[in-house]
Amino acid sequence: MYQYLYYWLRMLRCAAIGSRRYYAWIAFLSLGVLTGALVFLHDLLEGLGGTNMTDHVSWGIGIANFVYFVGVAAGAAILVVPSYAYVREDIKEVVLLGELLAVSAVTVCLLFIATDIGRPERMWHLMPPLGILNLPSSLLAWDVVVFSGYLAMNLHIPGYLLYKKYLGEKPSWRAYMPFVFLSMAWAVSIHTVTAFLLSGMGSRAFWNTPILAPRFLISAGASGPAILIFVFKAIDRHTNLKVKDSVFEYFKYVLRVMMPINLFLLGCEFFWEFYTGSAHAISAQYLYFGVDGHASLVLWIWPAIIFNIVATAIFLIPRMRDDPRLLYTACLLTIMGIWIEKGMGLVFPGFIPNAWGEFFEYTPSLEELVLNAGVMAFGALLFTVMAKVNIAIQVGELRKEPD
Repeated sequence: MYQYLYYWLRMLRCAAIGSRRYYAWIAFLSLGVLTGALVFLHDLLEGLGGTNMTDHVSWGIGIANFVYFVGVAAGAAILVVPSYAYVREDIKEVVLLGELLAVSAVTVCLLFIATDIGRPERMWHLMPPLGILNLPSSLLAWDVVVFSGYLAMNLHIPGYLLYKKYLGEKPSWRAYMPFVFLSMAWAVSIHTVTAFLLSGMGSRAFWNTPILAPRFLISAGASGPAILIFVFKAIDRHTNLKVKDSVFEYFKYVLRVMMPINLFLLGCEFFWEFYTGSAHAISAQYLYFGVDGHASLVLWIWPAIIFNIVATAIFLIPRMRDDPRLLYTACLLTIMGIWIEKGMGLVFPGFIPNAWGEFFEYTPSLEELVLNAGVMAFGALLFTVMAKVNIAIQVGELRKEPD
């Protein structure tokens, strides 16, 4: 017990000590977290009056970000599958960082929900034995189950492996491999259940499409590697853990497969919405072209589509994707394009127009933007601290002292 407590104390010390650049980054993220926390405290005391959400559009930018970061969390499977199922040693060296990114993404997903609903203390209604989870009838209950399970597995696997490496002992495959293979399927489930939660709402015609779950999974397979390229480049440049070039080649391969499929599925949905001429296409009409002067999302969705098309072209053309500047540009366009398309371009039009055919548009308030930025800063802070400890153990800077 003493040894385990000492291990945690050494990890905390490792996370607290770094270079000036590290301190500056931590201070910047901490300021963002503090600002977001103050806004959240105001919301708890005064209610959601400072937001632009209404009875007509009751899901704001927090839910849009939740949908996007579910994909980031699921994107960890992009590293887990080749690392453990196909035993790629180059990817196995960084797979724990991918799983820690999944932990951070799931954490911010839960925070986006808690900060968006206005009364997070009422979530105890979902927690047995005080509350009722309503399984198997409630899709929201299934969402709670898959998120809790995925978070637990992505905490256990790197936690166990890093502790064994710290001790200098060989890990037992029975203690983690079953959870590794279970997490591969679980990564699919978190995005699938989230898609079912939306597409299962019969009153929201914009979400009633059978390809919503495949679109979620494919976009997750694109946004995850795009983010990991930036993360691993920063780690490779500023730490003692060197990421092999073959890892980045693998990411580029995944992106040039996923991005065209993402565009294809978008095109299928576009055809389905507009070719039939159904009255249910009014939300899509509002999103892409505007209706009767209501067009707040048009200036967002078309740049997002252009971003995705340009990024896809860069990934598909060898000379362009091998140029580091163009590669980083394509990754940034992918992150922004999918965030707009899967976030505000998906969530908000589901509520517009309302059940009476009335148009009540929604634009996030400054208070909502600051709060969501604070949540993202917390996720980045959490990943930074965990990654620093992970790298110190992996490269041997943090290990058990000789007896």
